[in-house]
Amino acid sequence: MIVLTGASGFVGRSVHSALMAAGKPTRALSREGGQGLMRIGSITQVTNWSSLLKDAACVIHLAARVHVLDDRVGDPLSEFRKINVDATLALASQAAEANVKRLVFVSAIKVNGAVTVGGRRFRGEDPPRPAGPYALSKLEAEQGLRELSNATGIEIVIIRPPLVYGPYAKANFANLMKWISLGIPLPFGAVTENRRSLIAVENLADLIVQCAEHPRAANELFLASDEEDLSTAELIKRLGAALGRPARLLPIPVAMLDKAAALVGKREVAQRLLGSLQVDADKVRDILGWRPPLSTTEGLIRAAGPLRDSTDRTI
Repeated sequence: MIVLTGASGFVGRSVHSALMAAGKPTRALSREGGQGLMRIGSITQVTNWSSLLKDAACVIHLAARVHVLDDRVGDPLSEFRKINVDATLALASQAAEANVKRLVFVSAIKVNGAVTVGGRRFRGEDPPRPAGPYALSKLEAEQGLRELSNATGIEIVIIRPPLVYGPYAKANFANLMKWISLGIPLPFGAVTENRRSLIAVENLADLIVQCAEHPRAANELFLASDEEDLSTAELIKRLGAALGRPARLLPIPVAMLDKAAALVGKREVAQRLLGSLQVDADKVRDILGWRPPLSTTEGLIRAAGPLRDSTDRTI
């Protein structure tokens, strides 16, 4: 039995589908429940998981407080820690007591940092430089899980994905698709020298399912991505092709875009579009023999599908 938390989320839905397609007995949990899902409510440090962990061999833990750009709480790190650290370690501790063999934890590439330079890629063994309170909470959870593994023997698998894209993605990726579909000119035509690693949600789900059972995944840390890194300009062009709406790109100099973003307090947003963030995924391929089932082009076509179809129906 595999226990899946966060099953109604963006990644969780794809993982749940992949588990069902593979015929894996699954206990899928979400805060609100729903069709095929069990309601768990908001998880905390005192959540009792005992009945939900019965007969479980693996827990795939996706439930988390996610990063938001305009976090208005007074102490974001404290709020992130409540769920991403305290609740996660409580679940893992109870899983160990219930003789669960393995826990798969989906972390974040920003544990490594926010940018890469000079063509250098992030690697799992790099010293962590968490970018912001969300990434710090993920790093603290990773550290606590390793300590628990050493003390109890439960196997821990950690995955740090870069940008995850797919149908119904949110935040910057959703905005890009919306702007392209509306034919809005975008000022990123000159952003051709940066490189961003990304991973289709279907590819990430496939890897997570493999990590739940693969014997060589035990106690490993994996960085994973699609097999193609793209500049921002190239990503927008590919999205336009996937949407059937050729992108309109204006060649505004990168330095000018960066300065304008700083003036309006949007430096973090600009960094995601102007800078590079690349990961070295050789380890997961060498150890597990894993390769992404979908190409980047196929992943972008799937990601654009719902918006493309809804736009076509309005024409």
